[in-house]
Amino acid sequence: METPGSQSSLHRANLERVVRAVRLAGSLTQAEIARTTGLSAATVSNIVRELKDGGTVEVTPTSAGGRRARAVSLSGDAGIVIGVDFGHTHLRVAVGNLAHQVLAEESEPLDVDASAAQGLDRAEQLVNRLIEATGVDRTKIAGVGLGVPGPIDVESGTLGSTAILPGWTGTRPAEELRGRLGVPVHVDNDANLGALGELVWGSGRGVKDLAYIKVASGVGAGLVIAGKIYRGPGGTAGEIGHITLDESGPVCRCGNRGCLETFAAARYVLPLLRSSHGTDLTMEAVVRLARDGDPGCRRVIADVGRHIGSGVANLCNLLNPSRVVLGGDLAEAGELVLGPIRESVGRYAIPSAARQLTVLPGALGGRAEVLGALALALSEMGDSTLLDGTMSTAAPAFT
Repeated sequence: METPGSQSSLHRANLERVVRAVRLAGSLTQAEIARTTGLSAATVSNIVRELKDGGTVEVTPTSAGGRRARAVSLSGDAGIVIGVDFGHTHLRVAVGNLAHQVLAEESEPLDVDASAAQGLDRAEQLVNRLIEATGVDRTKIAGVGLGVPGPIDVESGTLGSTAILPGWTGTRPAEELRGRLGVPVHVDNDANLGALGELVWGSGRGVKDLAYIKVASGVGAGLVIAGKIYRGPGGTAGEIGHITLDESGPVCRCGNRGCLETFAAARYVLPLLRSSHGTDLTMEAVVRLARDGDPGCRRVIADVGRHIGSGVANLCNLLNPSRVVLGGDLAEAGELVLGPIRESVGRYAIPSAARQLTVLPGALGGRAEVLGALALALSEMGDSTLLDGTMSTAAPAFT
C-alpha cells in the first residue's frame, strides 16, 4: 500500500503526470514533457524509460530546433476513443487511439426532423460498423465524446432548447448513448468541441487562450481560457450569436431583436440573395461563388464578416484572447471574410487587445467537431489505470 507523501506515491504521481501530458498532447519530446510537467530532465528520462519498458508509451526519433530528439506518445494499442458529432444535417463518427491517430472516420446525412432516439440509434449503428471495420478490441474503448448543436446543462447533462435539432430538446444524449454502447460518454456542444479540435489538432495549437467562432445555421463560440474550455456554471458560455448589434433589428429565435445571429447565420443571410441567385442557394455555394468573383455574394460575405468582427471585438474587450479561429462553411471564404472581421476588430476593440489578436480560418474544416469529440474523450479518461493496463471509467476534468 502506498502511503501519501512516500517515495512510492511521489513516483506514482510523477508517472501519472507524464502520462497525462502525453495523452493530452498526443506526442511530446522529453524536453517538452519536462517543461509541461515541471519535472527535471533526468526524472522525465527515467520515467519515459520505465513507461516504454512497460508498454505504455512508444518512443521514436525526431528533431526539435534542428537537434535530434525523442518523441513520446502513448502506445497505439493502449486504448481506443470514439468521437460522435451531430450537426444540422449530418452525423459524423471517428475512431482513434490514445496516440491521437484517427483509425477510421465516416459521415452520413441526417434528417433534421429525426427524433433523438432515431439519431442515437444511427450513431450506435455507425460506431459499431467502424469498430468492426477497424477490428479494434471493444474492451479497450476508454470513452466516447459526443457533440450536439445546442446548450448542455453542466449538472444534469440535459440538452436545452435547440432550433437546429428541435426533436432533441430536453433529452440527455450522453446518458442515452451510454446505455446503447455500454461505455462512458461525455457530451458538449458543437462550438466547444470545434474549439477543442482546433486547439489540439488545428489552428489553435500552441496557444492557451482562443475563441472558435462557428457560423452555420446559428452562430456560436467555443472559448478556451488558460488552456481549458470555459463553459460557465450553466454551460451556456460562448453564445456570441446573441450579442445585440441593433435593438431595432430582426427578431431572433431567442426572442430578442438584432442579435449577431440575425446578421450572420445562414438562415438570415441566404434570403438576401434568393431574388438574384434562386431559392436553392446554400452557404457553401455562396462562398464558392464569392471566390469566383460574384459581386453579390462577395458583398454579403463582407457584410457578414464585419458583423462577426463586431462580436469578436466584444470578446477582445472582455476576454483578450490571443487567437480567434473561424469555423463552418464561411471559413472557406478566406480573406473575403477574414479581412472584414479584422477591420471591425480594429475599429471596435481596445487597440492593445486588437494588436494582440490573430484571426485565422480553421484548419480542420467540417472535421473540427468530431476531432474535438475525440479530444473530449481523451481529456476525460483517467491516467492511473493506464499504468495498470486497464481502462478507467473515471472522468477527471480537462486541465
